[in-house]
Amino acid sequence: MPDGSELNMRYLPLTADDREAMLAAIGAKSIDDLFVDVPESARLSGPVDLPRVAGELEVERALSAMAAKNKTAGSVPFFCGAGAYKHHVPATVDHVIQRSEFLTSYTPYQPEIAQGTLQYLYEFQTQVANLTGMPVANASLYDGSTAMAEGVLMATRVTRRNKAVISGGVHPHYVKATETVVHAMGVETQVLPAAVDAEADVIAQIGPDTACVVVQTPNVFGTATDVTKIAEAAQANGALLIVVVTEAVSMGLLKSPGEMGADIVAGEGQSIGNALNYGGPYIGLFATREKLLRQTPGRYCGETVDAEGKRGFVLTLSTREQHIRRDKATSNICTNSGLCCLAFTIHMSLLGETGLRQLALLNHEKALATRDALAAIEGVEVLTPRFFNEFAVKLPKNAAEVVETLAAQGILAGVPYSRLAPEAGMDDVLLVAATETTLDADIQILATALKAAVA
Repeated sequence: MPDGSELNMRYLPLTADDREAMLAAIGAKSIDDLFVDVPESARLSGPVDLPRVAGELEVERALSAMAAKNKTAGSVPFFCGAGAYKHHVPATVDHVIQRSEFLTSYTPYQPEIAQGTLQYLYEFQTQVANLTGMPVANASLYDGSTAMAEGVLMATRVTRRNKAVISGGVHPHYVKATETVVHAMGVETQVLPAAVDAEADVIAQIGPDTACVVVQTPNVFGTATDVTKIAEAAQANGALLIVVVTEAVSMGLLKSPGEMGADIVAGEGQSIGNALNYGGPYIGLFATREKLLRQTPGRYCGETVDAEGKRGFVLTLSTREQHIRRDKATSNICTNSGLCCLAFTIHMSLLGETGLRQLALLNHEKALATRDALAAIEGVEVLTPRFFNEFAVKLPKNAAEVVETLAAQGILAGVPYSRLAPEAGMDDVLLVAATETTLDADIQILATALKAAVA
């Protein structure tokens, strides 16, 4: 810091000598040593290019001008997916979650006085268990990617092995998040090459040292796969099958992970009750078999009766470090995304089983119509053989450049796969998603603009 600047920042509790002593205690030469794991390209070389001091009105105007440069999902034809999907969220959801009883409540450290919170968490668990086809589900986690990481760690505890085989169809961001979490625990990850229909190569990689096999369906390219044979192969080798689901609505139409033999389901619940929100907060779904219950991260809420025989709810199992001794915890997960969890529960309650199935069917129909329109364009090849509401196409030009061309025209055409995994060499692959919010006119606008862009 420049001389004298500390006098103007009195809220900093440490002196320079304090910081030097702390660095010496942990064996670091400088504060920069604490950030060596952050890629150089992601670090700033100096202060953010903003005025050092500004009034509230000036700040509001400056940030509003920056925000106005974004094209919001609801304002233009929108075909982006890749793990975050635009669905209609009923106004009732927002109304209920803003009630003070829900908005201001937090973690039930004294469960018996948080009956409302415990009840909706219990209902949420029941919904997720039914949705995934699994016997038990916890009271949620951060998001889908960290749920996958927790699933891998759980599998290593159960099997006492330390190798995870990860399909080439798993979302690259989920893979990176998982590797970030598990590498410090000594877990080896074998990530297979990216492939549109990736599951055929998975079985051959399962061996006696495999703790778990991680597959995604529908996968990052949109391919929907029955993973029953993979489940059988994994379990024959003493490994667990982890099924990742990034599009929760798909489970309203496709065979559930539980029906296919999953041991653990790690999902993203954003599609139900939660808007895109610039990427978060989202909600991690986690379900498993009953015999594995005590190795699950997070918390479980249960139903009971009180001394008078009235229905009540309790915190049945708490395996996280906030509730028990740290060395006994299965995870240091520190939130269950409670408000997002509530939004999910409200939306699911409004839909019901019939409504969810109808919503899922409408998603599939919109995706089929989009697929047919794009497949008719010369030079465009649909790569995904079977899908729910998302598919991959191969373009005769660089996909990222095509996306930028269409974005300039007010069309968000999808997500270039190169944005997720630049090292995969799939620069011509575009991921296209359609949901119930996609209009027939939007599909025609996309097809017309794409035809011109790739000509």
